[in-house]
Amino acid sequence: MTNLVLYFLLTLNVVTFIAYGIDKQRARKGRWRISEQTLLLLPMIGGSVGGYLGMKIWRHKTQHKKFRYGLPAILIIHCAIVSFIFL
Repeated sequence: MTNLVLYFLLTLNVVTFIAYGIDKQRARKGRWRISEQTLLLLPMIGGSVGGYLGMKIWRHKTQHKKFRYGLPAILIIHCAIVSFIFL
């Protein structure tokens, strides 16, 4: 069961990271975008590391307060939960 959860979280973080990159590319080209709701939902359900890295590496959504402050907050909460469960 633990391995299944870890694979799910790894996959979700990769998908979240890629989603941020795709949205950044689409923003540059003026094309259809991934909604902010989706870009926040993915980190909330477990893709916080991928979302944070995507925001930093792609330099995407860094001026939006809900991303600039929300993603680190979600990441801290997730780290606390993981620490509580596994330590």
